[in-house]
Amino acid sequence: MEKMVYDNLKETVYYEKLDNGLEVYMLPKKGFNKFYATFTTKYGSIDNTFIPIGKKDYITVPDGIAHFLEHKMFESESGDAFEKFTEYAANSNAYTAFNRTAYLFSCTSYFEENLNLLLDFVQDPYFTDQNVDKEKNIIAQEISMYDDNPDWQLYFGTIENMFKENGVRVDIAGTEESIYQITKELLYECYNTFYHPANMLLFVVGDMDIDQTIELIRNNQSKKDFKPFEKVEKKFVFESNEVNQKQTLTKMDVSTPKVAVGIKNNESRFQGKELMKYEIALDIIFDYLFSKSSTNYQQLLDDALINNTFSYELTIEYSYGFGIISSDTEKPDELTKRLKDILINARHMKMSEEEFTRRKNKLLGASIKSFNSPDAIANSFTRYKFNGMNMFDAIKEYEKLTLADIEEVLPFFDERAITTKVIMPK
Repeated sequence: MEKMVYDNLKETVYYEKLDNGLEVYMLPKKGFNKFYATFTTKYGSIDNTFIPIGKKDYITVPDGIAHFLEHKMFESESGDAFEKFTEYAANSNAYTAFNRTAYLFSCTSYFEENLNLLLDFVQDPYFTDQNVDKEKNIIAQEISMYDDNPDWQLYFGTIENMFKENGVRVDIAGTEESIYQITKELLYECYNTFYHPANMLLFVVGDMDIDQTIELIRNNQSKKDFKPFEKVEKKFVFESNEVNQKQTLTKMDVSTPKVAVGIKNNESRFQGKELMKYEIALDIIFDYLFSKSSTNYQQLLDDALINNTFSYELTIEYSYGFGIISSDTEKPDELTKRLKDILINARHMKMSEEEFTRRKNKLLGASIKSFNSPDAIANSFTRYKFNGMNMFDAIKEYEKLTLADIEEVLPFFDERAITTKVIMPK
């Protein structure tokens, strides 16, 4: 077992790669009374074209199948995994993202029982024609519910405006049409390809005995047979930063118009420390442009263009990336113009050294603070690892970043990369 000590954070991470290829990371947290574990596969909603394990040719599966698989994994021949976690006083959950699917639990007791349960139910698929058909109706209702959600439509409508072919443009749950194409056989094909231990990562955090915990995991995995792992071949779609549509408008049952302005990334081949540096630099710029301590935010508020619904987010991953700024507003046209102007002019911004240092220290502090949250650590750590990064190195990357690094990423702010989505009352 490898021991990685991070003196600057006063944290130690233990790592072992098991014989079946599963990568296990454990972060002991003395004094914490909560345990948290995530079991994550490098398989998300955009991974629809790939070579199935044991085959030679690419196939394309229906949109939404990764999310469908996540739903089905909790059901086994012996019962519902949710109910078993409840018996052990644990909270369990799962989520599908664009590029990964995670299963997790948190508990304050029965830690070993819950950890075994997590490993067992994710590695015991049980799909029948009957239970797959039943799930289609459940997910169709979920999709219908989100179709009626204005904020959800604003968010995914903005992404759809940005991308032409990348799978990120499709709702993670798929469409009602696509999920009815899913079969038991396709689910097993996806499961067998992407749920091999060598394509997964287990992260455990809490006040645990490291030796006992790794022994439990080794024993659990040694009882299961897996075929030799074949590297997963999947197709990524890389796009220029030119958006699919400059603007779209939808009418829904809302009392106040909603506006989102999106900006698409064109540097989506970055991974590892290159990606980390790029992401941190953009985080600092977005904080400077749109955080509550920014001049822009205060001016938009003073001009009654935004309210407490205003938010922004930045997503930078391998093969796709974007920023989205949104708010409810009584003046959609004026807010759209102002937000677009801010993004376009950012390309020529001149941030002072003092301002840069202040923003960097602010985000560095937030990053250090996140290490107090077991949930945040476990989820972020996996996301970083799947992109070839180490979350614990982020502090050093923050410290090394210079104002010149900020200026290098300013080409991100390209007028061709900007789109607008508006939701108006019917």
